[in-house]
Amino acid sequence: MIIRVNPLKSVALSLGLFYLFYFAMVGVYIIFMPKVLKDIGYSVTEIGAIYTSAPLMRFILPFIFKKWIKLTNNIFYISLLATFVITLIFFITINSFWLFLLLNLMYGGAMGAALPFVETIAIEQVGKERYGKIRLWGSIGFSLVAFVLGNILDGYLLALISLSLMSLLTLVTGVLVSTFEKSSILEDNFEDNREFSLFKYWAFWASIFLFQFSFGGFYNFFTIYETQNGMGLDTVSYLWIFGVLCEIVMLIFQGGLLSRFNLLNLLMISTLSGVVRWILVAFFPKSIVVIGLSQATHALSFALYYTAAISYVYILYTQKKLAQQFFLGISFGLGGAVGAIVSGYIYSYSPKDLFIFESFIALLAAILLLVHKRRVRYVN
Repeated sequence: MIIRVNPLKSVALSLGLFYLFYFAMVGVYIIFMPKVLKDIGYSVTEIGAIYTSAPLMRFILPFIFKKWIKLTNNIFYISLLATFVITLIFFITINSFWLFLLLNLMYGGAMGAALPFVETIAIEQVGKERYGKIRLWGSIGFSLVAFVLGNILDGYLLALISLSLMSLLTLVTGVLVSTFEKSSILEDNFEDNREFSLFKYWAFWASIFLFQFSFGGFYNFFTIYETQNGMGLDTVSYLWIFGVLCEIVMLIFQGGLLSRFNLLNLLMISTLSGVVRWILVAFFPKSIVVIGLSQATHALSFALYYTAAISYVYILYTQKKLAQQFFLGISFGLGGAVGAIVSGYIYSYSPKDLFIFESFIALLAAILLLVHKRRVRYVN
């Protein structure tokens, strides 16, 4: 008896497992490591610097790839292996600010090639309409980490063990995903890469930079901010989980929105939801109901925004992998780096004003998106 394996189901399973472990690793790094660093004596400014380093490398990396390196399977494997090795070295460097900062720079560089490689395969293989149902496994991994560690975390060793384990599983599943790459379709022409232009669509790139910049305080200080306003760490973990659950619901049902509506309109709605989100966090930090409502907007400001953005970038450029690298480099890279360092300084003076400031930054992102929409004829 011959058992036939559905190729679409195989790639979906491999992608789902990769997203599960990759974003579980991100969850450990974002939700718990800032508080761990604070507990062992790091200042908020030092935490801001640490969380600037990895995104900064994500921003620099696409320019290196544009000029000198092609994103191939081998480069992808090297990035995954390096990520795992660096998480092991974290164990012996975490108590030294400068060494840990250096390792975080390397960590950001190592991760810089992995996700764009996989995102390109995902959009090509399953399409933007079905992408959300695959990507939701990343949200599940993120929320599982938040739930489990939120209840048992008792020090930096457990956080680092969790980070290394998730990194190892990401390496294994990443190798599986790479077998589904269609080089003839997905491999960017090296000379064509050198013609890649950011200036042609400057308002779009400025908008995604600013919107991710507005997340700096949330990613790095939301847990600290809420616990300082009287919420328990377990409650804050549940709020993280709730936000991710709302994200999962959107990922399941967003296919219809992505196929029926203009992607730029969806990006505009998502960006404006971020403006409201940071205002709620700023003025109602002690209200579980209001903060829960702000977390519910994660369905728009992250899930719908992210899928619409990578789908739009995929359409906008012929250099598929490089375009995804620049999207992650400019948004989560440069935007994350600037957001992290600025949020560290503002938070040290006024935590509330940090989120008011970020609401204003998100509004600027929406204005620039409108500028881009008026300058460029949308191609669906």
